[in-house]
Amino acid sequence: MLRIRLRRVGKKKQPSYRIVVADSRSPQKGAFVERIGHYDPLVDPPAVTLDKERARHWMGKGAQPSDAVRRIFNWQNLFEEAPAQ
Repeated sequence: MLRIRLRRVGKKKQPSYRIVVADSRSPQKGAFVERIGHYDPLVDPPAVTLDKERARHWMGKGAQPSDAVRRIFNWQNLFEEAPAQ
């Protein structure tokens, strides 16, 4: 099963995260299928870059977002927008 989740990158005590599509069984720093965004929680407000089309694509194929990624998607109004056709 595919998951859309955060992958930690950055130096010690200065985390930033990549939003990736990965197999649910792979470790946090393990292999991933595609990188679809970036999240930096240390700036105010938290910086998010997200490829919404690719996120919708992967969710359409059955990828489930983690709880943290679901919150980020809600901030970006990903669930409220109508899919592009």
